Amino acid sequence: MKIGIDIREAGGEKAGKGYYTFNLVQSLLTLDTKNHYILYTKDKIPGFEQYKNAEMRQVAAKSFFWHRKVAKDAAKEKVDIFFSPTSYIIPAILKKEIKSIFTVHDLVAFLHAKSHNKKATIIERFYLKKALKKAWKVLAVSQNTKRDLLKKFSFAEDKVEVIYPAASQNFKPLDKTKLYDFIVKTALPKNFFLSVGTLLPRKNYIRLIEAFKIFFYKNPGWHLIIVGQKTRHYNEILAKIKEQRLDGHVHILGYLTENSLQNLYNLSQALIFPSLYEGFGIPLVEAMQCGCPVLASNTSSIPEVVVDAALLFDPKDTVEIAHKMQKAASDQSLCETLHFQGLKQSQKFSWQAAAKSFYNLLAYGRQL
Repeated sequence: MKIGIDIREAGGEKAGKGYYTFNLVQSLLTLDTKNHYILYTKDKIPGFEQYKNAEMRQVAAKSFFWHRKVAKDAAKEKVDIFFSPTSYIIPAILKKEIKSIFTVHDLVAFLHAKSHNKKATIIERFYLKKALKKAWKVLAVSQNTKRDLLKKFSFAEDKVEVIYPAASQNFKPLDKTKLYDFIVKTALPKNFFLSVGTLLPRKNYIRLIEAFKIFFYKNPGWHLIIVGQKTRHYNEILAKIKEQRLDGHVHILGYLTENSLQNLYNLSQALIFPSLYEGFGIPLVEAMQCGCPVLASNTSSIPEVVVDAALLFDPKDTVEIAHKMQKAASDQSLCETLHFQGLKQSQKFSWQAAAKSFYNLLAYGRQL
């Protein structure tokens, strides 16, 4: 078969959807050496050159016109299946002869529209319904996302396949002695909590900072490190840090490489993940793979991902969040339990397994 894939998000400074695209497609190409793949992008993306049955096709166009040119090229190439891991536009405009598969990562545009990017909300709301009408298969990144999708739209349940994402295999426990250079180079504080995620309102950083202030009152030597791509909400978070008089104890580091992030997971007392809504939550798996204890929200897909390998809390209750921090800071036995439970739970997720499930879908498509 001939399979087209939109891989634009797999390049540059990647967030969740970018890592999803890069790792899933790489794992799929490693597994499948028979089908031919056309990887559509705007700019050349390293990491796919070694696959002999895949060609990277750069399409020069902006905005909607890029999607239209790719859809036309896919039709010209007589692509059998087109996979869109991050966008609904091409699935909405593809010719009916091409089987469309796309991924629904979350329903933020519908369930948390006020805290979502306005342009993205308009696009997602407009195109998702159209894409569903043409879809051959839809991938959901969790059972919770599948439930959200089926609640919002009248859509055949058997068309939705849950395929869990995973974390990079680079995230793993490290010998503390090997982390010494990183600690010295970065002047890292001895005691700190870590939070990872793009600086968006639904990530709930304002309440996290308020909760940390409660914790900090009894534990003045501790720090909070926030890692995530900066957005227009950055100044709002900075203002909250100053308002709570936590300058010098709450640090926003912006985007980091996998290597630096892995070091932080290994050195942190715990990952605090206070998000109000997640389709999946890859940082949860990254942390668990590193043996980093996890404190997380009891909402959306998060309990499904961590099961019993995390301390859960109500993300709207700052006192409860602070209480969980106190437990993680003072109970070493608890942290050791979360360490081992996290390592065990993280083994349930792998890009190889995700690619195998996706490949089975392709094999099924060939038979139709």
